[in-house]
Amino acid sequence: MLLVAVASFTLLQSMVIPVLGQLAISYDTDQATVSWVLTSYLLAASVATPLLGRLGDVVGKQRMLVVTLVALSVGSLLAALAPSIGWLIAARVVQGAGGGVLPLSFGIIRDEFPRAKVNGALSIVASLAAVGFGIGIVVAGPIVDTLGFHWLFWLPMLVTALAAAATLLWIPRSRATGPARLPLLPAVLLAGWLVAVLLGVSQGNTWGWTSPVVLGLMVGGVALMVLWIWLEHRVRTPLIDMAMMRRRGVWTTNVVSACVGFGLFASFGFLPQFLQTPSEAGYGFDATIAESGWFLLPSAMASFAVGFLTARLVRGLGARVVVTSGALMTAVAFALLALSHDEAWQIYAWTTLQGLGSGLVFSSLAGVVIASVPAHQTGVASGMNANIRTIGGSLGSAVMTGVVVGHVTATGLPSEAGYTIGFLVLAGAMVVAAVAAVVMPDIHDQPDDERPDDADSREAVDADPALRAA
Repeated sequence: MLLVAVASFTLLQSMVIPVLGQLAISYDTDQATVSWVLTSYLLAASVATPLLGRLGDVVGKQRMLVVTLVALSVGSLLAALAPSIGWLIAARVVQGAGGGVLPLSFGIIRDEFPRAKVNGALSIVASLAAVGFGIGIVVAGPIVDTLGFHWLFWLPMLVTALAAAATLLWIPRSRATGPARLPLLPAVLLAGWLVAVLLGVSQGNTWGWTSPVVLGLMVGGVALMVLWIWLEHRVRTPLIDMAMMRRRGVWTTNVVSACVGFGLFASFGFLPQFLQTPSEAGYGFDATIAESGWFLLPSAMASFAVGFLTARLVRGLGARVVVTSGALMTAVAFALLALSHDEAWQIYAWTTLQGLGSGLVFSSLAGVVIASVPAHQTGVASGMNANIRTIGGSLGSAVMTGVVVGHVTATGLPSEAGYTIGFLVLAGAMVVAAVAAVVMPDIHDQPDDERPDDADSREAVDADPALRAA
């Protein structure tokens, strides 16, 4: 059931990307407006992911997972029935509550699985979360061609409704592991700065990076973030424990997540456009929506398959080696994609390498985060990690858009140089991820339930007064 829940959420992130143009035609609107179908979902998910993860720690993860899946199902139903673009955007906001699926699933695995199987389960679920973005782009074309774009929402609605019922019936009721009080003001400030920053980043290329609205959002977002951090240090029960965020196993994985999200979202968002470019532009493959999706299938499959091996690799080599190697593999793949992309076999080869690399990274990070915090912080720590990946993805998409749109030929098509520079930028982001991975704790296995251990254990105890007192 956890795999179904995670798959539904991640697929909904990306299935609409290839059909945004068709949605603009169907709802008689412009490209700027239809882009909110994606933006609204990412904004809602960015707010919901850490908050629902924290609520799961407070009231029980199984209960909150049911609520999250019901919201995802209702949002999908509203989207399938949407008579207007405004209705569809509002439905996508409701769907964004599905962001809580990731931290809640990670927490349930830690609470309910035998210790020996925790790392393997975390790796598989994390790999599915990573691969779902690519699979969504692959399956969107055939679904739309066969059934129509409304079925991009009907199918997830049916699946998530069944998953909610199955979760209620078969997943054990989780005990609350965190403080019973949920601080309201820190939650409002967290939502405020996330929305402001992400909205400014996602719309910067449309509204203008120097426009008063974008500058106001960015400055306001940073101010709210500073106020939020200040308040979190002073309230009796913080929403996000700042001492937890400073642990080496947490901040390093957050940096890696941001960089990998930067590369993954941007590459999956723009590689289909590159493939669909008419060959008379001097590059491109004249691919249809469905054909460009098939180019990404080996990457998605490689990313998912490697998740079954990651736990064994981490036990043998350590998380530091696995994550660093995966980040460097992905950097090489993006560099090769930038410099060598004339033949179909090259696209398949480099994207498969990218899938292997990103799969190694994503399937390892959840274990490192969870091994670095006590059980009562599992939901919020993994939720913030997933959220930082979304922030990185939004920033990556905005940067890639700026680079590609900034190199347009007289025909109106982006030049090949724009894509070359863009993919080299993504390679650079992955090098930064590898540098951060080098200094992460070298965790080899999942710790006991209440005790962060391995290289991060002494740091975790020193940083947390409650653990030190214990």
